[in-house]
Amino acid sequence: MQLTPALLERAYRGGIFPMPDFFGLIQWYRPDPRAVLPLDKFHASRSLTRKLKSELFTVTFDKNFTGVMCGCANRKPTWINRDFIDAYGQLHAMGKAHSVEVWQDGNLVGGTYGVHLGGAFFAESKFHTVTDASKIALANLVTHLRERDFKLLEVQYLTPHLAQFGVIEVPHLEYMTLLGEALRSPRTF
Repeated sequence: MQLTPALLERAYRGGIFPMPDFFGLIQWYRPDPRAVLPLDKFHASRSLTRKLKSELFTVTFDKNFTGVMCGCANRKPTWINRDFIDAYGQLHAMGKAHSVEVWQDGNLVGGTYGVHLGGAFFAESKFHTVTDASKIALANLVTHLRERDFKLLEVQYLTPHLAQFGVIEVPHLEYMTLLGEALRSPRTF
């Protein structure tokens, strides 16, 4: 099955997301429970707060979407293959996928990307080549979404790493209610 922007959008609207298996075959996932980051509950450690206030990094939005995706794919194993880069790149060209880039000395050193539909943002992946650059990307994404009154930041699965930021799990039915409300709330990224 070929990934297309229309197929991806239908899936996200239905609470489903794709990920290829080890053989490159696309599998579709609808975890129960689902991990979300309540935008009003984001937690930044003191050290992260200091870095956010410093001038160590420059943060941009949608300046190098493909670079962020390739940065996220640059690890073993990775589920982000050429088909994903192409399909999400098309979503980006349509204004439905976005990236946060973190720069240091003119070099892309971290970032995150995801899909934006209505008042929902579905974070897909993040990367860093400099300590805390992906955390800087996430913190700036949260601030950006808060400023635009987004309703939902979905992060797929709860991990110990994500728990430190305030990520929680919600049962499938609750997630679908949150998703429905967010999709009915048009927002501009």
